Amino acid sequence: MALSPEVVGFSFIILGILLLIGKWLRVFTPFFQTFFIPSSMIAGLLGLLLGPEVMGLTGVHFFDNGGVFPEAMIEVWSTLPDLLINVIFASLFLGMTLPSVKKMWKISGPQITFAHVISWGQYVVGITLALVLLTPLFGMNPAAGALLEISFVGGHGTAAGLAETFEGVGFEEGRDLAIGLATIGVLSGVFIGMILINWGARRGKTEVLNKPSDISDERKRGLITKENQDDEPAGKKTTHSEFIETLTVHLGYIGVAIALGYVMLEGLILIEEAFWIDNIEIITHLPLFPLAMIGAVIVQLFLDKCVSHNVVDRGVVNRIQGLALDLLIAAAIATLSLSVIGEYIWPFLLMAVFAIGWNLFAFLVIAPRIMPDYWFERAIGDLGQAMGMSAAGLLLIKLADPDTKSPAKEGFSYKQLLLDIFVGGGLVTAASVPLIVAVGPVLTLIVAAVIMTGWLILGLFYFGRKQADTKG
Repeated sequence: MALSPEVVGFSFIILGILLLIGKWLRVFTPFFQTFFIPSSMIAGLLGLLLGPEVMGLTGVHFFDNGGVFPEAMIEVWSTLPDLLINVIFASLFLGMTLPSVKKMWKISGPQITFAHVISWGQYVVGITLALVLLTPLFGMNPAAGALLEISFVGGHGTAAGLAETFEGVGFEEGRDLAIGLATIGVLSGVFIGMILINWGARRGKTEVLNKPSDISDERKRGLITKENQDDEPAGKKTTHSEFIETLTVHLGYIGVAIALGYVMLEGLILIEEAFWIDNIEIITHLPLFPLAMIGAVIVQLFLDKCVSHNVVDRGVVNRIQGLALDLLIAAAIATLSLSVIGEYIWPFLLMAVFAIGWNLFAFLVIAPRIMPDYWFERAIGDLGQAMGMSAAGLLLIKLADPDTKSPAKEGFSYKQLLLDIFVGGGLVTAASVPLIVAVGPVLTLIVAAVIMTGWLILGLFYFGRKQADTKG
């Protein structure tokens, strides 16, 4: 089947149907509700089961490639993450009131510090693992050392969005391994977070909860009852629909942010080619999405300074971003190559265990010594995000602090501004794979260890001292 416009359109329709099936499976399946598994992940797993990687191997063939989906549709789905990740990152800061750095640091400084310790620690653990085991024993590309941070802190979007980067440095299997690790991270993240919240409440580690909070069936099922549906509106109209639809305007501004990112990326590539391309290639393999995020900041600053009307509403941007993320996760998991993961099953399991182990160590040992107050409520959100999803971090904060008595939620939101630019999908995350290939894993490990140690020292001796002063 040729890759015609009809095939592309039909591919979106089938993906939408899978998402709808995933949503209703979640509504009626207690297991999915208990562990807060996103409908997009269920849809992706369903697509994977019905595709050539699973059903195709059983001998059930609706098409030549096996499974119930034609090869052209799988090809469309496999390209979607590269496109949708740009929409997601271009939406991060649009419609937001950008506070001063001083205000962000005052409220969220401990969380910024702790999140950087976790993120850079993922590089330290991952690259060390690659140097000691993955490369010498399993013959893996040294760039595998970056997979922990890409997958766990970055999540599905970042993992899928770096497909071309992996291919560009000769590490094609990195895409499937990264998406697989991100899936493990999300599945284990909320489960581990729930266990920790129950443990923290019973052991007196939390400053808000005296006992684990009850979670309503409504929230578990992912539905909002009619009387509560105004609690989180889809967004506000900022234009008259007879002239131009509000959604159209917001898509346009997202497009401008992506275009600015593209211009910046091409400019940086020209500079690299002119000055040091013969010795090192980093920007050439850099994806577009971190620059699209910077483009969004530029667009928002322009709107704040030069446009008197409020033309961008954060609620509308959130809905567009959520749609892109749902489609991305479903498409990425549905096109996952299980054969690649099977080929690297022991390295895959080692990376998963070490990543989860580091996150738990950071939460249980480092966080209490860094956070000056509400350490559990603050750190549980960072742990959730470090397991693959910002939404999981916000969910865990909500469960640990249902009445928002701590600064955890506000600090988590501000933290994103000074975290996502660099790690968790930012410039450092995007450049990490080509950087390891270009300068070598040892030098990259040294740099990551120095930066992680710097953040750790800041946390222990600045924020940790504030904690001691408060107790004293």
